[in-house]
Amino acid sequence: MKTKLKIFFTDFWPNFEIENNIFVNLLKNDYDIEITDKPDYLFFSVFGTRYRKFNCTRIFFTGENIKPNFKDCDYSFSFDIASYGGRNFRLPHYYQFGNMEDLLAVKNYEEILKAKTKFCNFIYSNPSCKKRNEFFHKLSKYKKIDSAGRYLNNIGGPIGLNVKDKWEFLKPYKFTIAFENEEAHYYTSEKIYEAMKVNSIPIYWGNPLVYIDFNTKSFLNYYDYGSDEDLIDKIIEIDKNDDLYIEILRQPYFTDNKLNKFVRSDLILQQFKRIFETEIETVAQKSGQFSSNPFLRINSNLSAILRFKKLNLKRRILHFHPARIKIKLYKIKHKQPF
Repeated sequence: MKTKLKIFFTDFWPNFEIENNIFVNLLKNDYDIEITDKPDYLFFSVFGTRYRKFNCTRIFFTGENIKPNFKDCDYSFSFDIASYGGRNFRLPHYYQFGNMEDLLAVKNYEEILKAKTKFCNFIYSNPSCKKRNEFFHKLSKYKKIDSAGRYLNNIGGPIGLNVKDKWEFLKPYKFTIAFENEEAHYYTSEKIYEAMKVNSIPIYWGNPLVYIDFNTKSFLNYYDYGSDEDLIDKIIEIDKNDDLYIEILRQPYFTDNKLNKFVRSDLILQQFKRIFETEIETVAQKSGQFSSNPFLRINSNLSAILRFKKLNLKRRILHFHPARIKIKLYKIKHKQPF
C-alpha cells in the first residue's frame, strides 16, 4: 500500500497545472497523492506570497535564477548547487521540459543533416541581455538568422508558446542561439535542452559550468572560445563543412551518454523520501507567523513581504527596459495580447 501524501501548490506561474506537473507525475508512482488546501507539504514558487498562509512543511521551487531563502522554506529544488545541509536539491530548469532520456537515443546523423535546411534561429522576447543581442547582430552579418520571438522578430510575427510547436519550428535549423538571459554559475535553463531535443546544435552562453549538465563537445560552448569573433569563425567553419557538423552530432548530449545526477528520477525521489521521513520544526512554526502573540505574527508577515518585494525588484526593473517598452507599444498598436 502506498503512503498517503497530502500536498498543495501555490504562487506558481500562470497556467501551472496543480494536478499535472513534474512533482505530481514523479511522486504518484510511489505515493498516494491527495491534493488539498490543507496539506502536510506545500510546494510554492516566486509569483506571490500566499505560501505564508500555510502552516506546514514548505518546499520551494523555482525555474529562475533565484536562490532559496530558508527563512521562507524548509526545503528547496532550485538551480543552486549548494545542499544547505541536505535541504536543497539542484534541479535544473530544463528538467521540466521533457523526458531527459530522449537525449540518450541513437541518432541517424546523415538523416538529421539532410533535414537541416535552414541556418540558425533566435527566439527571445526578453530584450535585456546585451551580450545575446550583440552576438545576434554579429552572426547576422554572415547569414540571416530567423528571429521568431517578440524581440528582433524578422519572420512576420512571433511563433506560439506551445512547447511542441516550438520544437517543430526548431527542427530544420542547423544551429540555435541558446544564450541565457544572464550569466550565472549553475543556472542552466531550457534553452539548450530544446535545441538538443531536435538535434539543432546549440550555441550556448550563460552558465560557465554548463559541463556539469551536458557534454560540451555536443554543442558550441561560448566558454571554449576567446571571443564572439572566435566563436563565429567556428560556426562559419562548421556551417561550410558537413563532416565537422556530423562530428558534433555524433557526440552524446550527456557525458558518457548517461543522465547527470541532477535529472535522475531515482535521486530526486531519494531526496523526497528524506524530506517525508524527517521530522522537523518547520519554518512556519519557528517564524512566529502562526504565534498567538500578535506582535510576532505582524513582524513575521512584514519580514516575508519585504523579502518578496526584494526578490521581485529585478523582475520589475526589466519591464522598463527600453526595448521591452518598444515591444509593448508595438503590441498595443497592433492589438496583440501581452
